[in-house]
Amino acid sequence: MPGNSFGKIFRVTTFGESHGPLVGVVIDGVPAGLPISEDDINYELFFRRPGGFFVSPRRELDKARIVSGVFNGKSTGAPITIIVENVDVDSRYYESIKYTPRPGHADLPYIFRYGFDNWDYRGGGRASGRETVARVIAGAIAKKLLMLLNTQIAGCIESLGWIRIDREITFLDALKSRCRKTRACREDYDSIFQNVLETIINEGDSIGAIVRVVVDGVPKGLGEPVFDKLKADLAKAIMSIPGVIGFELGIGFEATRKRGSEVSDELVVINNEIRWKHNFYGGILGGISTGEQIVFKCAFKPTSSIRKPIKTIDLRTLEEAMITVEGRHDPCIGIRGVAVVEAMTAITLVDHAMRSGLIPSTKLSQKDVEIIENGWKRYRSLCQHGEESP
Repeated sequence: MPGNSFGKIFRVTTFGESHGPLVGVVIDGVPAGLPISEDDINYELFFRRPGGFFVSPRRELDKARIVSGVFNGKSTGAPITIIVENVDVDSRYYESIKYTPRPGHADLPYIFRYGFDNWDYRGGGRASGRETVARVIAGAIAKKLLMLLNTQIAGCIESLGWIRIDREITFLDALKSRCRKTRACREDYDSIFQNVLETIINEGDSIGAIVRVVVDGVPKGLGEPVFDKLKADLAKAIMSIPGVIGFELGIGFEATRKRGSEVSDELVVINNEIRWKHNFYGGILGGISTGEQIVFKCAFKPTSSIRKPIKTIDLRTLEEAMITVEGRHDPCIGIRGVAVVEAMTAITLVDHAMRSGLIPSTKLSQKDVEIIENGWKRYRSLCQHGEESP
């Protein structure tokens, strides 16, 4: 199955299925000398872990185990392999619906491509959101490397269904969403989102969400002209996440309702540095980073697996059938999806930073390591967590 890898220098390959023994990732291109611990990885995994409030009740511990590429607590320059065991697998329900593909899922497209006999129908198999564990693992390492550039990434829920936070959202607003059960961008919306989710859960339904990401401390000049534009690679990275159906950079589609004179971002000088006055286009122009904050949004569709009866086709008879999806699913996949979006953003930025020579591709100096470790400590201390924090 091709298409399991992403990146050119910082290259990530994921493996494993939802109901298999484990999921994992191989990360190639990590320079030697980077301090990496399982605690570093688990810190990031905590924010996409199931079994909490308003997410899938599947009880996975999501504890990372490093099996190659790290010695004495530091990367060796060899490919790094990290796995997470699946400990709460229950495939019984999927036996009853393997001949009735779930609408809105990848079931039927996978059958079309690989054949029914080769399709892993247990929990979506390779197409399951469980695969994103591997992305968050790779994202944790990417985030550590970005500390060398003082680049930090924060995501949050900007809208849940029909409720939208229409006020300005800063980097710190987004980062503090980690403290909230719904990942709301603003504290006063957390309880509002919770009330909506409780209603959705009681009705056996699901709801979509829009995730906003703000990247602070972006170096100037990231991105390649034409086909490897930074915005193009970011869009591919985000759109590859299960459940994502839209990507919007800066003011996005709003620009189509404006005149050119209204959105022609003015150049200004601030502290002897050329800046953009409004950053309308999300920190990327011509596919190359401007040094302003990268700001984008992505849309997660409502979870396709719901308890309400839904019509499908029985593959044995080609007749209509009704199914009710009774597995363990998120009422809103966008909540845990925030961590995945952050991870894919970090992976993309690190790859481009290494291609630009801003992050060493062979080995880190002792000074590099000190900068990274100090930045990582500051990053983890920016948000104070509650009792359920890592």
